[in-house]
Amino acid sequence: MKLTRALRLGLDGIYKTAGVLSALCLIAILGLIVMQMLARWTGEVFPGAAEYAGYAMAAASFMAFANALNKGIHIRVSILHQMLGKTAQRLLEIWCFAIGTATMWYFVYYAQRFVYWSWKFNDISQGQDRTPLWMPQSFMLIGAAILAIALTDHLLQLIFTGKHRVAPELEEAVAGE
Repeated sequence: MKLTRALRLGLDGIYKTAGVLSALCLIAILGLIVMQMLARWTGEVFPGAAEYAGYAMAAASFMAFANALNKGIHIRVSILHQMLGKTAQRLLEIWCFAIGTATMWYFVYYAQRFVYWSWKFNDISQGQDRTPLWMPQSFMLIGAAILAIALTDHLLQLIFTGKHRVAPELEEAVAGE
């Protein structure tokens, strides 16, 4: 029981940390925009600002996915789900989480290869920043891996306990709309 609780605390900590990193990336985008504005006003050039903002946006998106899943703030279509009985709902949820989990692990596998080959060939961006592409791609890979872990977590939780861990209060609010 202690191991299960420690694992739960560890996974929830990873999901929350990824959410915080996502928020920090959004703050970095704001900082980049302000710095670019200041550079224009002073007649200076801030090379690569747009590229860095794009990297931060990709990192923010991928880092936010698992946290959004756990909090129930991702987009869901629940019309069919609400029309089904309890057993059919559970089977549909297992099927959806299984497909999502398999898809994300497939994505992680190829994203890892993508990052590796970018590193191996020293692939750099086409913009003025000349950033090695494996660096921003790594944030995408880490975020995707965390989402794959979260989906696996929900799938196993659903299979063994009959309930997933998507925040129920938001799920009920969506059902009431």
